[in-house]
Amino acid sequence: MEVALCFVVAALFSVALYLLLSKHIIRMLLGVVLLGNAVNLLIFTNGRIGPIAPPIIPDGAEVPLEAVANPLPQALILTAIVISFSFFAFLLVLAYRAYQDLQT
Repeated sequence: MEVALCFVVAALFSVALYLLLSKHIIRMLLGVVLLGNAVNLLIFTNGRIGPIAPPIIPDGAEVPLEAVANPLPQALILTAIVISFSFFAFLLVLAYRAYQDLQT
């Protein structure tokens, strides 16, 4: 499963870079969106995909008894989603203003 997601991440990065190098502003904006999604998927893939127990330590133990999920990648992805959405909204307004001023 992880190998397939690695190929998906590589494909998203390559398509995003292709779109970012375009002359058209809409393609550039779509490239930024794809780049953000590729980074989120990369963080998600690095944080393990399989079902793992929640990070809860039972009574009487000092460390978890089995492999537990790492909550850090999930928190990073949630933060990155909010930041990428606000960045995309800013770029959309910037592109609209450029269209109004330059009429192109």
